[in-house]
Amino acid sequence: MLEGVDIKQQLIERFGAETFVFQDTADSMPTLWVGRDKLREVLLFLKQDAPIQYRMMFDLTAIDERARQYREGQPASDFTVVYHLLSLFPVAEVRIKVALQEGDLSVPSIHDLWSNVNWYERETWDMFGITFDGHPNLRRLIMPGTWDGHPLRKDHLARATEIGPFELTQKRQAMEDEALIFRPEEWGMERESEDADFMFLNMGPNHPSVHGVFRIVCQLEGEEVLDAVPEIGYHHRGAEKMGERQSWHTYIPYTDRIDYLGGVMNELPYLMNLEHVLGIEVPERAKVARIMLCEFFRIMSHLLFLGTYMQDIGGLSPVLWMFSDRQKAYDVVEGITGFRMHPAFFRIGGLAMDLPNGWERPVQEFLDWMAPRLDEYDKAWVNNKVTVKRSLGIGAYSEDEAIDWGITGPGLRATGCNFDLRKARPYAGYDQFEFDVPLGKNGDCLDRVIVRLEEMRQSCRIIKQCLDNMPGGPYKSDHRNATPPTKERTMHDIETLIAHFLTVSWGPVVPAMESSAMIEATKGLNGYYLISDEHTTSYRTRIRTPSFAHLQPIPMMSRGGLVADLIAILGSIDFVMADVDR
Repeated sequence: MLEGVDIKQQLIERFGAETFVFQDTADSMPTLWVGRDKLREVLLFLKQDAPIQYRMMFDLTAIDERARQYREGQPASDFTVVYHLLSLFPVAEVRIKVALQEGDLSVPSIHDLWSNVNWYERETWDMFGITFDGHPNLRRLIMPGTWDGHPLRKDHLARATEIGPFELTQKRQAMEDEALIFRPEEWGMERESEDADFMFLNMGPNHPSVHGVFRIVCQLEGEEVLDAVPEIGYHHRGAEKMGERQSWHTYIPYTDRIDYLGGVMNELPYLMNLEHVLGIEVPERAKVARIMLCEFFRIMSHLLFLGTYMQDIGGLSPVLWMFSDRQKAYDVVEGITGFRMHPAFFRIGGLAMDLPNGWERPVQEFLDWMAPRLDEYDKAWVNNKVTVKRSLGIGAYSEDEAIDWGITGPGLRATGCNFDLRKARPYAGYDQFEFDVPLGKNGDCLDRVIVRLEEMRQSCRIIKQCLDNMPGGPYKSDHRNATPPTKERTMHDIETLIAHFLTVSWGPVVPAMESSAMIEATKGLNGYYLISDEHTTSYRTRIRTPSFAHLQPIPMMSRGGLVADLIAILGSIDFVMADVDR
C-alpha cells in the first residue's frame, strides 16, 4: 500500500503547492525545488512524518549551473544543492534541490538531522564553496587546507597544463609547514586540562592497518580510545572532474578505478543510466554475462577483505590462502575479458566482445574449487577462537545507527537488516536468479566477517546459474548510440564511414537530462548521478560511494575500546580509499 504513495502530493498537502517547483527527470525520481527557508522543515517531514519515511540521506552534493544551457522548467540558479533521500522499506527515493545565486551561497546545515551529513556538507563546501550555516566544523575535507579555489566549479582548472610550473617559495614552504601543525581543537578534540593532557596518536596516512593513504588521529588515555578522528583526501584524483572532459564512452575505464577491487561492477550503474536515457535494451546474453562477472568481482573483493582482516588481528596464513584463491578468480576474469583488475569490459548496450570459446570450463573449475575452500575458511579462520575473541562485540552498531550513518551493504546486513538491492529492487536481470541474503545479529566485527563469507557462497550460486543458463544471441545491442556500423559497411559510402568514426571517437550525444542509478556493489550501495547538457560529455558526474559513508562512524564505533580494537574495526569496514576520495 505504501508503495503507491505519491510523495509529491503528500508534500503539497503538508506545505502547499507554492512551496515547491517540480522537475521532470529522466530517471522519474520525484524531484522538487524548495526554498532554503523551508529546507529543514521539508527534510524533517520526509525523514520522520511522511507516509514513506526516507530515513537515509543517501547523498548530498551540488551543481555549478552557470555554464548549463538546457534547464527547462527549473528555477534560476547559479549553484544548486542536491539532497538525495532513500527509504529502504519500501525502496523509494526523492531528490530535493535548493537554488542559490552566486552572491549568496549559503544554506542551513542539517548535520543534526542525519549523522553522515557532516562530511557531505564539508565536501560540498570544499568542492563548490557553498556555506552550510551552523555546521560545527566547516573546513576542507578532500583538498589540502592551503588549496586555493573550489575544484568542481566550472571556472576551476581541470588539468595541470592549464597552470604554470609549480614553485615552492620560502613563503609557500612556511605556509605549508604551518598548516601541518596538529591542533587538537581544530579536529573537534578537547584537552583534559591546562596541567594534564591526553596522548594523541597518529595512525597513517601510511600504515598497513589503515588500508591505504588514510589518517586517523587517536585521542588516548593509556590504551583506551577516547576519540578517533579520520582524515581523508590523500587519494583524491578528481574522478568527478574527469567526467566533465571525457566522452560518455571513454569515461568507462575511469569507473573501474573508483572501487578498484570492484572492477566491472563500477561500470554497471554508470551504464544503466545511459542505457535508460538512450532507450537501449541490453540483450539477455549480455545481461547474464554482466551479472556473472560482477559476482566474480564480489568474491574477489570479499576474499581480499577476509585475508587482510585476519592479518590485522594476527593471522598470517589466511591472507596467503585467500590471495592464492583470488588469483584463480582473476585467471577466469582475464580469460574472459583480457584484463584482471580493471577490465573496462562493459559497453553502452552490452559488452566489449562476446564470451570466448570454452569460457565455461574455467568457470566450472573455479566453482568446484571454491565451494569446499569456503568451508575450510569457515572452520579454520572464521570460527577460530582468536577470531571470535578479537571480533565479538567489537565495533557494534544497531540497524537504526547504520541507516542514520548511511551504512549499506554487508555492514548494514550485519545488524540483521534484510536489505539487499538485488532483492529489494532487482536491476540488470537479478530478478531471474535465486540466492539468499545473509544476515547478522549484532552488527559487530564478527558479523561483518560472517556475512561476507556467506555472500561469497551466494555469489558462487549465482555464477553457477549463469553458467547453466547463459543465453545465446548478441552480446551488444544493435543501436546506433551503442554500436558503430560494421567495418564492412564503412567501405561502401562516406556517410557510414563518418558515422563509424564519430561513434568510436566521440560516442553518443546524450539528450539533456538528469538521471541516477544505484547497484548493490561489493561494499554497499554505489550510485552515479549524471547530468547531460546535450553533449558528448557529461555536464556533471556525481559518484556516490559506500566507503565514503562507512568511514564517518569510526569515532562512534571505536570510543571506549582499545587501540587493538580500532585495528579490527578498520579491517571490518572493508573500505578502499579510491572509493572514498574519488
